[in-house]
Amino acid sequence: MEQAAELFLTERQKLYHRFADRLETANNLTRKVVSFQANKEEPVYRWFKYKEGFSASLVKYFLTEYSPKPGRVLDPFSGAGTTLFAGQELGWQSYGIELLPVGSFVVKTRQALNEVDVQRLKAVVKNIWSDLARIRHYDSHLNHISITKDAFPEEAEVYLNKYLSYCSKIQDQSIQSILRFAAFAELEAISYTRKDGQYLRWDYRSQRQLAGKPFDKGKILTFQEAVQRKLHDIIHDLSVGNAVSLFEQFENSGKDKYPVTIAEGSCLEELPKLEDGYFDFIITSPPYCNRYDYTRTYALELVYLGYDNDQVRNLRQSMLSCTVENKEKIDRLNQFYTSIGKPGIFEKVLSVYDNSAAMGEVNSVLDVLNKLEKLNNSNIPRMVKNYFLELCFVICEMARVLRSGGYCVMINDNVRYGGEEIPVDLILSEFAENLDFKIKKIFVLPKGKGNSSQQMGNYGRTEIRKCVYLWQKR
Repeated sequence: MEQAAELFLTERQKLYHRFADRLETANNLTRKVVSFQANKEEPVYRWFKYKEGFSASLVKYFLTEYSPKPGRVLDPFSGAGTTLFAGQELGWQSYGIELLPVGSFVVKTRQALNEVDVQRLKAVVKNIWSDLARIRHYDSHLNHISITKDAFPEEAEVYLNKYLSYCSKIQDQSIQSILRFAAFAELEAISYTRKDGQYLRWDYRSQRQLAGKPFDKGKILTFQEAVQRKLHDIIHDLSVGNAVSLFEQFENSGKDKYPVTIAEGSCLEELPKLEDGYFDFIITSPPYCNRYDYTRTYALELVYLGYDNDQVRNLRQSMLSCTVENKEKIDRLNQFYTSIGKPGIFEKVLSVYDNSAAMGEVNSVLDVLNKLEKLNNSNIPRMVKNYFLELCFVICEMARVLRSGGYCVMINDNVRYGGEEIPVDLILSEFAENLDFKIKKIFVLPKGKGNSSQQMGNYGRTEIRKCVYLWQKR
């Protein structure tokens, strides 16, 4: 009877039964612990809320629970550096890869905070407003892209240009980084915009022609109000203790603190450059398969950092395929692995991907839903297919660079399109199992994630799993 019943299960259900003994509800891993929310007490995250991340306490928990001593830890999607700095505090040598310049900029700022002379910073800040008032001509100008045009009131735009010019002439690189960061962290507060999911929402006072109900974001701070407040917060927090101990929350006596190393670029190209078996631990959270376009969410920040239209467009296409605008990277990956003399890895990954019956089922179901016009964007099947294919390459490379017995922790959410749940946790774990990992646990958060309001209207309210995967290199 059991064999007969098995014949009627979908491939996704079969995969669920295969990993059922590894699924474990983890009451200690609440959404707050897993998400950026738990970082709010750390200064850099109070100053700039980089929401695409997880908590430092999560990193510290896994590093201390599953490793008897510090070693080398890697985060191939390092974001604002939570894994890197949490590992550093515990005496680990921390390495990261990050494509989005926003995350890299925050990481570099945090490093500057550990090196800055606070008294010299105070002296510069004391005179900054009188110095800015004397600037009549400035050589720095924000070069807006189409989605940021007219984002700031005219006075704020002038101040931003003056401020960038002023910062560029400061010789002390640590002070220059911190000053640039202070305005960077307040761009939303002085603009007509607010981050809303994957887009910027525009206030009714902007010059844009806006459809629908007018949006009022409330008080828009002046440049001086916002940046003065931020600089005050930074100096206050730096002055409470000292820059070196500012971020420490664990007792770290007797442990060396190694500098953080970060490579800027796509992990699809940076991971293959790393040495076999070099790392003891990987903790990471890739972009979710949820259509979020971080180049739009952080458009103001990218423009502030000097990115133009072409650079933002190229950045979007280089990111993991998690938006409907991403094009296929398979030809590029084929050429890349051929160029580095490793065509066998390319073929190996394709084989693992193609042999996943659950993956094939997901692709087929989405294609059918697309033909029936049940999806709200016709590019969703392409996005999902390429998202998993690209992550299959990432998982293969993570297994290669981990030593035998080393651990990989990955945070990700399942998703749902057209009413069909896509078990991201199970499919990625199946890839991992076929790429030299043992699946130790799939920790399921006690409270899942609800589906979108649009899907709730069509299919009712249902929860999908939010998980933390624990894999071990064979």
